[in-house]
Amino acid sequence: MKPLLSSEHFSVDGTLIEAWASMKSFRPKDGSGGPPTPGRNGERDFHGEKRSNETHASTTDPDARLYKKSPGSAARLCHMGHVVMENRTGLVVAAEMTPATGTAEREAAVAMVEELADGRRLTLGADKGYDTTDFVAEMRRLGVTPHVSQNTNGRRSAIDGRTTRHSGYAISLRVRKRIEEVFGWIKTVGGLRKTRHLGTALVGWMFALAAAAYNVVRISKLLAAAA
Repeated sequence: MKPLLSSEHFSVDGTLIEAWASMKSFRPKDGSGGPPTPGRNGERDFHGEKRSNETHASTTDPDARLYKKSPGSAARLCHMGHVVMENRTGLVVAAEMTPATGTAEREAAVAMVEELADGRRLTLGADKGYDTTDFVAEMRRLGVTPHVSQNTNGRRSAIDGRTTRHSGYAISLRVRKRIEEVFGWIKTVGGLRKTRHLGTALVGWMFALAAAAYNVVRISKLLAAAA
């Protein structure tokens, strides 16, 4: 597989993996709150109840977190999967599963890229969610050029002309969108749109297995095209 990979240009992103737990299982940690009505699919009245990860947890999968990735979308109990993709071939070079939090994508990216960089110079494409001062500074500390999409919505981007003036920046922003193909395959063919396993560790193992299976399929196509 090594001849297929470059060692210079990569992309990173995260995706939500819906937990094998219903919203009815998201109960107050102190044991309060009314139980569901009798029956296999008993209902529970959430009206007027404020629910958060600080005060509530799923009784089915305690590792699951209530989270929504974008404004206006519904909050779900989920885990968060992360992938680093090599830009030239679209192969996955790192995969990790974490609890779903607002900082998980950036924290997982730092951990994966730190091991990948190993003193080498490389570029890393990412969406606006990675445009923070801390993340950009950490990438530069690792010798990684952060090709992060600028977030200028009511704020100043951490990405400046030192990065955007290079032609490779625009190329990275275009290519990084291919990482959605990885997530799409993992969730449809790999069957992880909603996991059937409990706990971040086991869900993470299945996520890594699905990413490896994606690589096998992808490699066969790359080899066939090169023949």
